[in-house]
Amino acid sequence: MRRRLAFAAAACLLAGAAHAQIPDNTLRIGVLTDMSGPFATQAGEGSVVAAKLAAEDFAKEAGELKVEILSADHQNKPDVGSSIARQWIDQNKVSAIVDLPNSAVGLAISSLLDDKNRATLASSTATSDMTGKACKKTTVQWNLDTWALGNATGTAIAKAGGASWYFISFEYALGQALERDATAAITKAGGKVLGSVKHPLGTSDFSSYLLQAQGSGAKVLGLAETGTDAINAVKQAAEFGLTGSGGMTIAGLFLQMPDIEAIGLKTAQGLVLSEPFYWDLNDKSRAWSQRWAERMGGRMPAINHAGVYSAALAYLRAAKAANTIEGDRVVEQMRKAPIQDELFGTVTIRPDGRAVHEMYVFKVKTPEQSKGRWDLYELVATIPAEQAFRPLAEGGCPLVK
Repeated sequence: MRRRLAFAAAACLLAGAAHAQIPDNTLRIGVLTDMSGPFATQAGEGSVVAAKLAAEDFAKEAGELKVEILSADHQNKPDVGSSIARQWIDQNKVSAIVDLPNSAVGLAISSLLDDKNRATLASSTATSDMTGKACKKTTVQWNLDTWALGNATGTAIAKAGGASWYFISFEYALGQALERDATAAITKAGGKVLGSVKHPLGTSDFSSYLLQAQGSGAKVLGLAETGTDAINAVKQAAEFGLTGSGGMTIAGLFLQMPDIEAIGLKTAQGLVLSEPFYWDLNDKSRAWSQRWAERMGGRMPAINHAGVYSAALAYLRAAKAANTIEGDRVVEQMRKAPIQDELFGTVTIRPDGRAVHEMYVFKVKTPEQSKGRWDLYELVATIPAEQAFRPLAEGGCPLVK
């Protein structure tokens, strides 16, 4: 009897060590991002700074736990990103990976980390497939997705009279998902899509695409793209005379604040877009943005940077509470109760991994309306959390019963 009890006690201790141990008493988060490509300003070094701010804030409540932040450039290549992730998990004991701009890279990492039972914090991955057919038990998609972007921008413009659309879209996963999800929202609001054209990542000459859009007779030019490509498209649309008084309305389905700043208000004025975060939205967003700006030469953060901070901080708190780095158990801990987030308000993690919170529709200000370099947006609408994201039952996530 004593031997059986001793064996049982030893088994329980081993099980506890296997399931509850945080190796070296250290939580390591890898920021896998675009350091040199079209998303470098939206994410890049700014995402690393955001993760470090999360680690510093967590340190106040971490107790004996330590946090290390690693970073690398995935070069917008799924194979490069996967290779880095494997090394981080197998050799560097990384417990979670955050950021992941570029949907193809994000989907690849989500699948890989699910196999290794480590957490993916897809704070900059936009495809709604991440919490749809490709959902994983170890993945949380923070910030936004293509359904939310298409729903907010497409619905707002269609209801305001922009009934006919033409899309210029990335030919890879992000563009396809943006156009698909925006089309559904436009159609639901009573609008029509008259046509679309696809282009590769890194396109600099949009002349032929813009001529096709102009020839369609559509009232709205939907840009299902982001980063440098979207900047080039908006600038060239103005040069071709597509925008301005009596011209097409531009719907920036995934344009972010750094893109608008690069385009300039004179050219971007009147453009409509949606985001879940804006640095000048409230006192809390302004205070955090100032902290970030002090380390980034005075510029203000984009939504991706806010998403990295909030997702990383929520992960660190959940890992401490669960006392483990096993991805499924940490994500389960994140879902247990609504998160009161400094930047996104009340956040709820659904069974499909979608982080649900408010979304906002903005209109880019005119140069006369702006009071400074980073005063770029006029708030048009606030979309409640329960309406901002795709209904849970409609995503096709195998985890949803």
